[in-house]
Amino acid sequence: MLVDPNHPFFRKLWVRILCVALPFGWAMFEMANGNLFWAIVFGAAGAVLFHALIMRGPDKR
Repeated sequence: MLVDPNHPFFRKLWVRILCVALPFGWAMFEMANGNLFWAIVFGAAGAVLFHALIMRGPDKR
């Protein structure tokens, strides 16, 4: 896995949400400027982070 959701940095929910929202926001910025390649790259990064940090999330301790 590229991102470890159990790392102490991702313990807080707002950090996980922010780490997902920033790449998606940047993808929208790139799309608005007509840069399709970078929009796809950052959208994919946001999707990977969404799956790892939000859907899968940290293990219950």
